[in-house]
Amino acid sequence: MDTSSDEEEVRTFVQVLSEKYNPENFPYGQGLGVVILPSPPGSPVKDRLFLPSVLVVNDCGISKAGDKSDIAAFCAHVVELDLSYNQLNDWAEICTIVSNIPHLDFLNLSTNPLSGVELEPSMAEIFSRVRRLVLINTHISWDTVHTLTQHTPELEELFLCLNGYNTVSESQTSCPSLRLLQITDNQLQEWAEVRKFGLMYPCLSTLVLANNSVDSVADTPETLQRLFPNLRGINLNNSGLSKWEDIERLNFFPKLEEVKAKGIPLLQPYTTQERRSLLLAQLPSVVVLNGSAVSSGEREDAERFFIRYYQDCPEQELPERYHILVSKYGHLAPLAEVDLSPRCTVVDVRWGERVEAVSLRLEQTVGDLKKHLRALLQLPTNGIRLFYINREMCSVLGPEELRCGCRALHSYSIRDGDEILVVPKVKSRCSSTGL
Repeated sequence: MDTSSDEEEVRTFVQVLSEKYNPENFPYGQGLGVVILPSPPGSPVKDRLFLPSVLVVNDCGISKAGDKSDIAAFCAHVVELDLSYNQLNDWAEICTIVSNIPHLDFLNLSTNPLSGVELEPSMAEIFSRVRRLVLINTHISWDTVHTLTQHTPELEELFLCLNGYNTVSESQTSCPSLRLLQITDNQLQEWAEVRKFGLMYPCLSTLVLANNSVDSVADTPETLQRLFPNLRGINLNNSGLSKWEDIERLNFFPKLEEVKAKGIPLLQPYTTQERRSLLLAQLPSVVVLNGSAVSSGEREDAERFFIRYYQDCPEQELPERYHILVSKYGHLAPLAEVDLSPRCTVVDVRWGERVEAVSLRLEQTVGDLKKHLRALLQLPTNGIRLFYINREMCSVLGPEELRCGCRALHSYSIRDGDEILVVPKVKSRCSSTGL
């Protein structure tokens, strides 16, 4: 008789490994074989598993670690572990897994239910070898984040996206090893919260703040230089920046060279090209803007555009950068306006004794012209030939047949007053007896 339980089956890390990396799933022997001692009868553990050094066991319903000796036997060579989208809600179980993977470098715990679950400092040392830690959508508390960063002396990359943070709890101990912090899609609004990252992570090189409503960069030049002395890249996409002064303050990060600032309120009134040019002109040290490298030619064009854009503004409204660029390039004359609208000309179209003045769009082709004339003059549809007559040069050049249907009319240098001669196309008749 099949008995059922109201409780869902508890799945362990060891059980999932045994199922996913069973040799039966690798008929050609691919992967790295790990030999373990024969397991007791009825054990889910196989005698041999094919395990790569990068383990991905996401969305497998894992809530427990399983036997730690089995983990140690399986994972002696593992360097990366993806445990995202599981049901781990106990740091003791996570620690059992991590403590038995001696070479673990990368750990992804995203979308495990860790809200309100605190990590004891005595257990945190288990994570000391981890260099890249992903805690996206775990709603992990700042206290636990700080416990982890205080016990991971080699931590370089930390991902805290989608955790619902609207404030930043400051740690009393810095994490000087951290180089990249990605904290996108949270609810940070005040720069006073963002500046705490500079105090906690003094060697931070990349700060990804996209999809937060941060509305300013509100610090003095001296403070920004002190808080973020090593920052090389910042992502402010879809933030709340609305003033050019905030863009100007980015120049106070002494090593900043890469900026992303798409989707901010400040740039909404401008065209795509204006946005890039105005940003570039304001950020002289940036070499990569919105993911695209900046060439020296593009920078010069942007800076010249910036001068012309502001040169008619009242003196009191001119940004400081304007005066710096004028000292570099001088006052520039406005660019000449070029009319790129389609050109038209009026020619005489002659069909036998009939002459009609017709307006031609010169971007159209010879084929287009034939269709136009057939409809306009009710010409026969069984074939016509067109000849172009240059009034000024007709005595020298004579008529030129418009043969190529795909050739544009402007390539013939047609002018007002010239003539188009329409003649019927005559079919040649050849007798087979005459050959």
